[in-house]
Amino acid sequence: MNAESPRGAQTVLAPGATLGILGGGQLGRMLAVAASRLGLHVHIYSPSSDCPAASVAETLSIGAFDDVEAIIDFAKTCDAVTYEFENVPAMSAKGAASVSPLRPGARALDVSQDRLVEKSFLRAQVGVDVAGFEDVGSVYDLKRAVKRLGLPCVLKTRRLGYDGKGQVIIRAAEEIDAAWNTLAPAPCILEAFIPFAREVSVVAARGLDGQIKAYPLTENVHLNHILHTSTAPAAQDDGSAAKIAAQILEHLDYVGVMGVEFFQMPDGRLIVNEIAPRVHNSGHWTQDGGCTDQFEQHVRAVAGWPLGDATPSRRVVMTNLIGDDVNAWATLAAEPGTRIHLYGKSDIRKGRKMGHVNRVIDEV
Repeated sequence: MNAESPRGAQTVLAPGATLGILGGGQLGRMLAVAASRLGLHVHIYSPSSDCPAASVAETLSIGAFDDVEAIIDFAKTCDAVTYEFENVPAMSAKGAASVSPLRPGARALDVSQDRLVEKSFLRAQVGVDVAGFEDVGSVYDLKRAVKRLGLPCVLKTRRLGYDGKGQVIIRAAEEIDAAWNTLAPAPCILEAFIPFAREVSVVAARGLDGQIKAYPLTENVHLNHILHTSTAPAAQDDGSAAKIAAQILEHLDYVGVMGVEFFQMPDGRLIVNEIAPRVHNSGHWTQDGGCTDQFEQHVRAVAGWPLGDATPSRRVVMTNLIGDDVNAWATLAAEPGTRIHLYGKSDIRKGRKMGHVNRVIDEV
């Protein structure tokens, strides 16, 4: 027995067991569908009764993510608990872990929730390349950090940033004060600007027994800081990204699926941008790649089952449907070779992920 859970960190979930998922967004929805295929019951914990996962899960508990007692009560009904997003408060995650196996463990949240902690962990403990960075607690810190890292550079909040939120690019010295005023008083980190050739990622899983399987390299294109397309398997994959992902999984004693995002330099060198301790948007192509998809893979890992095949038989381009893009559902559904995945969100908003499509390009 280790610190992951007093109820037995090595517990294997048999069909008929209950998997709890903290979060009811689209990732929770797709995890619930995958778990049901494996004969598991799913209990969702969400602040909202109309979350995307509500219509596909057997049980739904409504509560705030910072309500530790409510999360403990929820976890007591589950044979294991996982999460679909990385901003579950640490105390809440540890509360769940006190009564049920929590997979991945709380340490993955501690590392990934704070960009400074994450970068320090990746560089000092895992020993992988990351962008140069500096801790910034004041505008004076920022000015000193800009001198050390050079221009351009990127000021980011240490916590809660995603899809381009919580960050400002600084291109000239006269922009420093405005950048600080945009994000202050939140604790920040300054990162060197990386002149990358392309953005790539790897989705990898580690099982309860320590087995690791990685999907092929994925090439990603962003629009307005939101993932637009993911193409996999990507060209020029020498396996380096998968090896780095495996190192990270091992250092965290991780159980489940993780997304690792990289900047690839013109010379091929990989710089880790960030890690996501959950199923990942750039792994949605696996649903139609002719292999075990990332959602089933995560469920298999956290349930203690053998991991599935991560070698695709098809090349796929995933395209996110953002905001009004979803209104083209009928046209998209009629396209040959196109698989449409909608998230059941009724409120269409600019910048909101409403679904995605996977276009099968050819056989691998």
